[in-house]
Amino acid sequence: MDVKKIVAQMTLEEKAGLCSGKDSWHLKSVERLGIPAVMVSDGPHGLRKQDIGRGDHVGMNDSIVAVCYPTAAGLASSFDRELLTRVGETLGEECQAENVSVILGPGANIKRSPLCGRNFEYFSEDPYLSGEMAAAHIRGVQSKHVGTSLKHFCLNNQETRRMAVDARVDERTMREIYLASFEGAVKGGKPWTVMCSYNKINGIYGSENKKTLTDILRDEWGFDGYTMTDWGAVNDHVQGIIAGLELEMPASGERTDRLVVEAVKNGALDEKILDQAVERILTIVYRYLENRDPKATFDREKHHQIAREIAADTIVLLKNENNLLPLSPEKKIAFIGAYAQKPRFQGSGSSHINASKLLGALEAAAEYAEITYAQGFQDETDTTDPALLKEAVETARAADIAVLFVGLPGTFESEGYDRTHMRLPRCQDELVEAVAAVNPNTVVVLHNGSPVEMPWADRVSAILEAYLGGQAVGGGEADVLFGKVNPSAKLAETFPYQLEDNPSFLNFPGDGDVVEYKEGIYVGYRYYDKKKMPVRFPFGFGLSYTTFAYTNLKLSKNHLQQGETLAVSVDITNTGNIKGKEIVQLYVQSTHEGISRPAKELKGFEKVALEPGETKTVRFELTPRAFAYYEVKLNDWYVEGGSYDILIGASSQDIRLKESLEIAAGTPIPFEVTADTLIKDLIQLPGANEILDDLIREVEKRFQSADEEGGLGDAGSEMLKNIIIGMPLHGVRSWTDDTLTEERLQRIIQTFNQQK
Repeated sequence: MDVKKIVAQMTLEEKAGLCSGKDSWHLKSVERLGIPAVMVSDGPHGLRKQDIGRGDHVGMNDSIVAVCYPTAAGLASSFDRELLTRVGETLGEECQAENVSVILGPGANIKRSPLCGRNFEYFSEDPYLSGEMAAAHIRGVQSKHVGTSLKHFCLNNQETRRMAVDARVDERTMREIYLASFEGAVKGGKPWTVMCSYNKINGIYGSENKKTLTDILRDEWGFDGYTMTDWGAVNDHVQGIIAGLELEMPASGERTDRLVVEAVKNGALDEKILDQAVERILTIVYRYLENRDPKATFDREKHHQIAREIAADTIVLLKNENNLLPLSPEKKIAFIGAYAQKPRFQGSGSSHINASKLLGALEAAAEYAEITYAQGFQDETDTTDPALLKEAVETARAADIAVLFVGLPGTFESEGYDRTHMRLPRCQDELVEAVAAVNPNTVVVLHNGSPVEMPWADRVSAILEAYLGGQAVGGGEADVLFGKVNPSAKLAETFPYQLEDNPSFLNFPGDGDVVEYKEGIYVGYRYYDKKKMPVRFPFGFGLSYTTFAYTNLKLSKNHLQQGETLAVSVDITNTGNIKGKEIVQLYVQSTHEGISRPAKELKGFEKVALEPGETKTVRFELTPRAFAYYEVKLNDWYVEGGSYDILIGASSQDIRLKESLEIAAGTPIPFEVTADTLIKDLIQLPGANEILDDLIREVEKRFQSADEEGGLGDAGSEMLKNIIIGMPLHGVRSWTDDTLTEERLQRIIQTFNQQK
């Protein structure tokens, strides 16, 4: 379709109209030109298509019956690109069947704090993992000729005051952590649309931020779809269009359409910019329409079974003392807790799915064994019910193994507000403690969208993190508990011992309408590992019913020139007795003196399936970006020359193998030498010895004279050396008997700056 030709036929009013919604879920049509009103729908872990005429953008009304898949928190724990693509494909099939052009999601915001009420919708605390998972999800959906809307771009890391808060972050942190997650998704997934966030980004609303919407998203990353607002995120629609924001959602009652028309007429908005916005929207509209399958259908029951398989692959085995799991059907097994019968399986808010069915673990476990059951607690309350607690304890005492199903109620974590603490409801913590006291074989299964404190962790035998596992979560739990599925997921986020350990604790959610990201690049494991701080469960951690050996780490080179790619291989062997999957993680560690860096950073991962005794070689390819940090002086990524370690591990704190390499020095970072430049920085520059030799000798002579009688102690010489190189150039004047005149000082500065 020639969209330029169509736009040339449109009136100014029609063009302005296409840049805002028709209603809550449709784009406007232009009937005289044959442009239909296509539909977008909420996601991202299921199709939340609202009934025509009853739709609303806050999710108060029911949506159509759909299949609810595990949320992003669990999906990311799979570390499985193929699994994420499979989820996307099923969603794409459902969108085609329901005539939905774009499904909103996935969410690639970084988990800065475990308190963010929407963390269940986001993938990880790590930008590389988040970007890879989002890209795989996007590829899956769009393989069915349905668009995605990558969200919420960007720095939307809290729900508190989300429509007004100004997220203030330095450039390096923004690039390495918060933008990098979206960068990986855009470059690797090529989403059809991107959704801006509500918040301000360093003082400018996301809906009118030219730096993020145009300079970075389009000019740097090559995004070629259309951008849209989060629902109600417009501040100034005209300024938004100028900045690179194409579509305002939902409908604005044509108020902002009139503002756009007026802006073009009075010269505030160049009509060519408006034309460009309309062309971008129509390009995506017709990409969907030209690939629309009017006969598309899907098998809802089949997709439910897929949801069960996916749920099992997202469950993380966190503890398994004495190999208590998998459960033997010969044992007397008790399931305790309300979530065994009616699990919490999804989050609250705009992603809430009207699930086609719900399978709890109690029902699913009937396939494997006879189970006794006790409710244990009332959902949505902190208060312990003494009768329910007594029944639970008696049931646990009579069983060989007690399996507790606990987690966060829906009111504890939701879109629209943040959590205030990391605890489970008091009644559930008391239930776990009471059951563990009477049954040494206690298993805890968690249903939550983000980390929780576990004061009882040392007193139970096994812990499974099921996250919010979708409508078939109980089937996935039963399949893992009884060993039909060997657990293979690992945590995509750190579980600290307590909330106060989190690096953002002192600066979340900010003061008034300002939140400062003072922890910088030290988010998640980057902080905990740098501080060598103990955590409950580290990033990348997860157990299996089998064991794996790591051997034969090889690098293609031990010396890299700038710009070269490194190939890495490692052998993984299943040393146990059953088939299993291992997530092999590659971290890069800078070991030379240079700019402040995390102790290690994830730069590669692969999931490998192995039969008992089988060995496979896992391969990685590291581009220069894997070794780079963002250098603000260059406004670009920069690889420092020096030594690096390649670390291969089973988690961020379980490194199995290490090999070292050297990277040759690159072009020095340019900087202007001034009188304030330190000697230690000057001596790193080419020709420094010749330029500074006489001056430094004069200073050394003066210091040696002062220390002729050893008055500076045993460390005198080392101290003097560090005092000298720690001086700014102008500070040398005090130690040269006035020989460093202003003329000589300026000559030295000029010599350095001329030779760079």
